[in-house]
Amino acid sequence: MSHKFSIAILDDYQQAAFKFANWTNILQQANVQVFHGHIADEAELVERLQPFDVVCMMRERTPLKRPVLSQLPNLKLIVSTGKRNASLDVQACEDLGVEVQMTGYHESGAPELTWALLMAIARKITVENANVRNGGWQTTIGTDLKGKTIGIIGLGRIGAKMAAYAKVFGMNVIAWSENLTKERAEEAGAKLVSKEDIFRQADFVTIHLVLSERSKDTIGAHELSLMKPEAYLINTSRGPLINEAALLDTLRKKAIAGAAIDVFDTEPLPDDHEFRKLDNVLVTPHIGYVTEDTYRIFFEDTVKAIETWLEKQNA
Repeated sequence: MSHKFSIAILDDYQQAAFKFANWTNILQQANVQVFHGHIADEAELVERLQPFDVVCMMRERTPLKRPVLSQLPNLKLIVSTGKRNASLDVQACEDLGVEVQMTGYHESGAPELTWALLMAIARKITVENANVRNGGWQTTIGTDLKGKTIGIIGLGRIGAKMAAYAKVFGMNVIAWSENLTKERAEEAGAKLVSKEDIFRQADFVTIHLVLSERSKDTIGAHELSLMKPEAYLINTSRGPLINEAALLDTLRKKAIAGAAIDVFDTEPLPDDHEFRKLDNVLVTPHIGYVTEDTYRIFFEDTVKAIETWLEKQNA
């Protein structure tokens, strides 16, 4: 191999790439550069990536769309973590002759985080933790889960797990999505209701839909206005599923008890964003899939994909 390939690893926030997989074989054959910080500026991103033959991207972090991809003449392979990545323009890659490989995925992370957030807002865990650290003691009163109603929007793999978790805690489960049937809801232990009723009846509303043009703004000002004043909203799926302006307005007015949010319209969340300041919001930095087992799959599969590609180049 006369040409030594250059490989970029993007958005390795936790410096985890080399921790969770063995890159020794690749490092002997290629130059690997790890970028820990996120670049939002398109021109700066293009300048950074132009030298590289291979780009390893973390799902839902740096978008690689046609305008960027078309300016990367050296790019031959993209390895993306996860089974799908809305941030990657696969059609553009095909048109430009860039090979795309995806990794496996550990599916328990997102529902586990969703339930953790639900319990944290119900029992005011982060508030009481902060109070204890600041010298306080028992300043809030938690919300019981037993007997309460959880409304699940989207009863796919994650939504069905949420229904199962809720049943263990003695909750009533209702669900809605555009194509959900009564039979499918019952199979998951839920009762199918209308979209409006899910917001009227639920004490906790959690959304688990795939983001698309059709599902964008599934929850807007009208839906939020139907929620009980004591109800909570949880979103660990994608930010644009909920209209951000409407949610901010609802939270400012304290029209609902609060929200727990792991995903946002713009990520990383801007430093001055209001979600960082409101006292009735629990925010986490898109960590639904950020677990040891998931990262191990992500990076081990990434290494295998690159090794296979390098073998082809040497053949």
